[in-house]
Amino acid sequence: MSRIKQKNPAMEVSMVNISEKTRVHRESIAVGSIRLNSDTIRKLKSGQTGKGDAIQIAKITGIQAAKLTPLLIPLCHPIHIEHVDIKTKILKGSVEITAKVVSEGKTGVEMEALTAVSVALLNIWDVVKAYEKDEKGQYPSTVIERISVKSKVKRKIEDS
Repeated sequence: MSRIKQKNPAMEVSMVNISEKTRVHRESIAVGSIRLNSDTIRKLKSGQTGKGDAIQIAKITGIQAAKLTPLLIPLCHPIHIEHVDIKTKILKGSVEITAKVVSEGKTGVEMEALTAVSVALLNIWDVVKAYEKDEKGQYPSTVIERISVKSKVKRKIEDS
C-alpha cells in the first residue's frame, strides 16, 4: 500500500483574494540602515566613490524597487503606486534610508516600502564595497540592519 502524504490545504500557496475589498488611501514608511567604516562615510560625503553618487543611486534604486515589488515577492499584488519618496541620512557610522510609498488601492504598501529600503541599502553596499573590504577581501564591519515598517496609514477615500 502506498503511503502518499495528503497535501494540507492550509499550507497551499496562493495570492490573497482582494476582489471584495474597497479602495482606500494607503501609505507606508519603512526605514533601515547600513553600517559603514569612517573612511567610506567620508567618501560618501565628498562624493568620491568610483561608481558614482551612492546616495542618488540609492534613491533611484529605491523608487524602482518599490515599483518592482510584485516581481521580487511573488505573492504581492501588482498595485498602482502613486508616489515613492526616498530620504537618506548620512550619520556618523551609517547611512539611513527611509522610504514612503503611497497608493490608493485594495491592499497595503508595506512590502513596497520595505523592498525600496532593502534594495536601496544593497545598492549603497554595491557602490562602496571596494572601500569596505579588509585585507582578506571580507566585510568585517559592513552590516545592513534594522529594516522595519515605521508607520502605515489606511484612510477612506473621500468622494469628490
